[in-house]
Amino acid sequence: MTRIYALASAALIGSLMLGAGVAVYLGQTGDGSADPFAGCRASVVAGGAGAIGGPFTLVDETGQTVTDADVITAPTLLYFGYTFCPDVCPLDTVRNAEAVDILEADGHDVLPVMISVDPLRDTPEVMAAFTANIHERMLGLTGTQEQTDAAARAYRVYFRSNREGDDPYYLVDHTAFTYLVLPEHGFVEFFSRETTPQEMAERTECFVEAGS
Repeated sequence: MTRIYALASAALIGSLMLGAGVAVYLGQTGDGSADPFAGCRASVVAGGAGAIGGPFTLVDETGQTVTDADVITAPTLLYFGYTFCPDVCPLDTVRNAEAVDILEADGHDVLPVMISVDPLRDTPEVMAAFTANIHERMLGLTGTQEQTDAAARAYRVYFRSNREGDDPYYLVDHTAFTYLVLPEHGFVEFFSRETTPQEMAERTECFVEAGS
């Protein structure tokens, strides 16, 4: 089974603990102002929501270079994983797709995205095949090691490849949060593995409506 790491509660990139626990953040918005999404949050991000997220440059499923501005043009559920993941990533991305369908039925278009933390194996073609099996609108993003590393750092994602030698079956340890990103606001919330599709849809809808 892939090992999943959770971020320690007191710091965004502090010590890492083995397990699938929920990250708990304490604090207020970075500028000390009231949080416009306070009524939607299950947690408050230390240092403000601006402490997570930021620009990235990656490669989409067609091999085209894209930036965060090209991708996040609608509310987006952003997940970091890899296609060879034996259990966690398929379950999480299917859960995200189910939430997207619930939101669509309620009149909200939300984009599910997966960014690879294993660009060595996850070519654009591999990402396209994976996402096509999850949801017709899911977008897979990969890139060079430097590009995917930079995107992971921006979202404070921990990952570590267990590749030894030429072993093609290696696993990658990684955090397993889904990030809600809004075009005009950037990152606004994260969802843990324990969040159900219905809960994710309801909380996402709250953010979307509060930010519109």
